[in-house]
Amino acid sequence: MLTSRGPALCTALRRAAPGGLASLHCSAGRCRAARVAVVLSGCGVYDGTEIHEASAVLVHLSRGGAEVHMYAPDVPQMHVIDHSKGQPAEAESRNVLVESARIARGKITSLAKLTTADHDAVIFPGGFGAAKNLSTFAVDGKDCKVNREVERVLKDFHKAGKPIGLCCISPVLAAKVLSGAEVTVGHEEEEGGKWPYAGTAGAIKELGAKHCVKEVTISFSGNFHVGRQFRNVSLKE
Repeated sequence: MLTSRGPALCTALRRAAPGGLASLHCSAGRCRAARVAVVLSGCGVYDGTEIHEASAVLVHLSRGGAEVHMYAPDVPQMHVIDHSKGQPAEAESRNVLVESARIARGKITSLAKLTTADHDAVIFPGGFGAAKNLSTFAVDGKDCKVNREVERVLKDFHKAGKPIGLCCISPVLAAKVLSGAEVTVGHEEEEGGKWPYAGTAGAIKELGAKHCVKEVTISFSGNFHVGRQFRNVSLKE
């Protein structure tokens, strides 16, 4: 899981910054903690944020001294999954912001209030919520739509030249809204089931983005891809 490679994402974010980590939060001789926004998509791998990934990101940002703020769109979930059965709970309806508050321990803000002026970088953990609640990728594939606030945030951070971290399935968000972005979701062939979601790479290319094949190892290097032109970082679990 991402837990074993959390440092890789932090290292990659440093590489994505033009002048290293210091350039994220130093100006006019004054330094402060890097302010990083983490965008959640619910709570639970099958219908929201992958909790292991979010926890790993938060732990390593904390160890790196970052000031973290968490956000989520104030919208209904696409559906609710009973994680004990892996099946939809037909009678239930939940809100993405409310569910994300579970991971944030209540300290969560509507994504509509996230601005580049207040943050040095933004990270999107994975989980099916990125493909179901932040976009319609899970249903529509390459023809998907991205939540308007998610699209705004990605475009704003890109325009500002600030790092964008994308975990697991979330690189499809950048692939959809940032033309020509370079991202990775691992390999492009299933290879006997080793890469069950390899088909996503094809969809990424159909969206006009460049997919970069990357291996997954336990080490803290080589697991991520830094798109220099866009300063976006994608990491496959």
